[in-house]
Amino acid sequence: MSQWEKLLQMPQAFTQQLQDLYDREGLPMDVRQYLSAWIESQEWERAASDYNLAMVLFQGLLENLDTRYSRFVQEKSFLKQHNIRRYKQNFQKYQENPCELAKNVWWFLKEEKYILQTADLHMQVQSLQVEQEGIETNTQRDLDRRMASLKNEVQCMEHKMVCLEEQQDEFHFKCEIYQMEGKAATADNTEQGKIQLLINKLNESRKDTLCGLNKTLKIAGDLIAALVNKEMVQWQRRQQKACIGAPDSVCLDQLEKWFTCVAECLFQVREFLFKLQELIEKVSYENDPVKEQKPILQSKAEKLLRKLLTSSFVVEVQPSMPQGKGPLVLRTGVQFSVKTRLLVKFPELKNSMEVHTSIGAPKIKGCRHFNVLGTVTKALSMSESQSGGMVADFRHLTLKEQKSGGGGRGAGDLSLSVTEELHIIYFNTTFKLKGMSVDLQATSLPVVIISNSSQLNSAWASVLWFNMLSPDPKDVMFFASSQAAPWPQLGQMLSWQFLSAAKRGLNDDQLEMIALRLFGKQENYDTCSVDWSKFSKENSPDTFWVWFDSIVVMVKSYLEDLWRDGKGKEKLLLKKKRRGTFLIRFSESVIGGITFSWVESTTGDPEVKTIQPFTKNDLLQIHFHEIIQNFLIFEDENVPENPLQYLYPDTPRDEAFGKYYTDKTGNDNPHLKYIQTRLMFVSKGDKLEPVSYPLPDMTQEDQDPHSMNGECGGDDVISFVTGPPRDSPEELFLQDLHDPMLCEALANFNEDLMPASMLNPFD
Repeated sequence: MSQWEKLLQMPQAFTQQLQDLYDREGLPMDVRQYLSAWIESQEWERAASDYNLAMVLFQGLLENLDTRYSRFVQEKSFLKQHNIRRYKQNFQKYQENPCELAKNVWWFLKEEKYILQTADLHMQVQSLQVEQEGIETNTQRDLDRRMASLKNEVQCMEHKMVCLEEQQDEFHFKCEIYQMEGKAATADNTEQGKIQLLINKLNESRKDTLCGLNKTLKIAGDLIAALVNKEMVQWQRRQQKACIGAPDSVCLDQLEKWFTCVAECLFQVREFLFKLQELIEKVSYENDPVKEQKPILQSKAEKLLRKLLTSSFVVEVQPSMPQGKGPLVLRTGVQFSVKTRLLVKFPELKNSMEVHTSIGAPKIKGCRHFNVLGTVTKALSMSESQSGGMVADFRHLTLKEQKSGGGGRGAGDLSLSVTEELHIIYFNTTFKLKGMSVDLQATSLPVVIISNSSQLNSAWASVLWFNMLSPDPKDVMFFASSQAAPWPQLGQMLSWQFLSAAKRGLNDDQLEMIALRLFGKQENYDTCSVDWSKFSKENSPDTFWVWFDSIVVMVKSYLEDLWRDGKGKEKLLLKKKRRGTFLIRFSESVIGGITFSWVESTTGDPEVKTIQPFTKNDLLQIHFHEIIQNFLIFEDENVPENPLQYLYPDTPRDEAFGKYYTDKTGNDNPHLKYIQTRLMFVSKGDKLEPVSYPLPDMTQEDQDPHSMNGECGGDDVISFVTGPPRDSPEELFLQDLHDPMLCEALANFNEDLMPASMLNPFD
């Protein structure tokens, strides 16, 4: 199947992308469809740099249009004739420069391929989601079916209890009449036989009722085991992962429905058992089954209900500060919020259950202790939840460290840093309903408590490590003997950081590059693991986490749009690319730095130039896409030019970044007549400073260096340049690298340069 045919079979959402693509001038969609087979069979990429081949393809295109025109003449299709004639006239403009036509057609074919790849990936993801949703849906359907079965059993029991009570009333009535008529002492065998039949019938009914209650409790017990031991455990694990960036659902609405359903049924069973007690107080006899079995059923029902209730009180939203890196990192004296929820929803309980907050500490000598301040007690209410759940939303809590009572850590004590101490916040309340009283406690995931902002990065690393690896969400001694992280698990967590920060995770190429940095070249990284000390250890500035997190911060703060729209799965590197091809990458030498490299010459060994990395301080002054748009090289005897022409692999720069440009140009720019200088960054020794530089079209008078102070009206045009301006002594910060290590890396596909087409995360 041809590429064009595949495009026409895409889902509607991607068909719209195809229509948007062909809204551009350059290649009419009609021509693309009429000549699809011929177009896809030609070497447009080679023709873009081969004049002779480009001319052959240009002539071939016109001939094919003539053939198509003749066919439309025979078909007497006037409108199509008109369009084909107009298309051919428009293509005539490429007669002097057929390579430009080849470039245009090749660009359209590449964009089509990208749309196809995106659609294929979307379909693959959808199939995986459908498979996962199918599993979840099957589980949900099974639980819903079992819930319906439980409710049906309870309804049947309700009917049986009514029949049993009516039967006992009949028996009691007949016995009383018999006694009133004075026949009790002189009753013949016939009358006694009738009474015995009534007793036997009542006994069978009581046995049947007890059997039904036992069956109901069995169904309820199985459901509670599924909810508590499976569904809640899975939800807690999803919440752990969601706290560190995973796109997992932690909605509690479905669990609340299930918990409430089982609780309602168990409370009804308790009422049935109370009713049985009333019945045996009125009528009882020798070997009455109710006297023997009711206490057992009563105990079982109470036990199941307590198990359900104690598991139904949870922390729905984990503790977090408004301006933190993520949840579970708290700072003394800074307000934080947390929300608890009762999954057993009884409207009559609203505002009657008060939740009290406290905090614990690991039992380690010298470990810090804290007090919770603020509104530490709140009532469960349905008014603070959008879904109408029973919640207590604590929004104004703070922590204060207790003064040490003396002593410190001894020589034999565990050596845990401040950011390795894990503390748990406790929430206690009491459930009281229909004679049932149960103390409930919910616990937060372990939190890391810091006292100043310099500890924030290390604390977040501890939260990531714990929730990635710990199977026990209450293990406050986790860092006493922290296990190593397998690479597949660590790589997934690192990808989540980009996903949560900039809406796109890491692809396989990028993950492989990180693995290479951590482990060196390996045939299979899945068997590799990373120790906690290598990932992040306090007071060490060169840990992996410090480097990685600085990149995440850079992307989130300044490059989110570029990162989110990134396309990156190409395998080639700069060594095979033409002059002006560039790629963007993060620096390993400058923490949080971003730079780009480009091909300056393609004769002999590739000559690659790399700019000194930009930091967040630079990007506060100018957007990164503006740096790329306005980047210029000033060299003696040469006209200033932007060397960044094709974003790797070969997308024209303005096509890749044009949608981010905001400045108007030419007559459309209302400030053009006021602009007199450009602001550019130059280096004096090791110091980067912004200086002004005259625009190329300024007059000699305007170019007076004494006037280059940026005090002109309007906004300056900001540009980054290399080489000193004419007659300027400054040495600018672009480095013409002839580093043998870099050249060798390019020649040998060293992964120091990551393949990408929009944004490569690492160098």
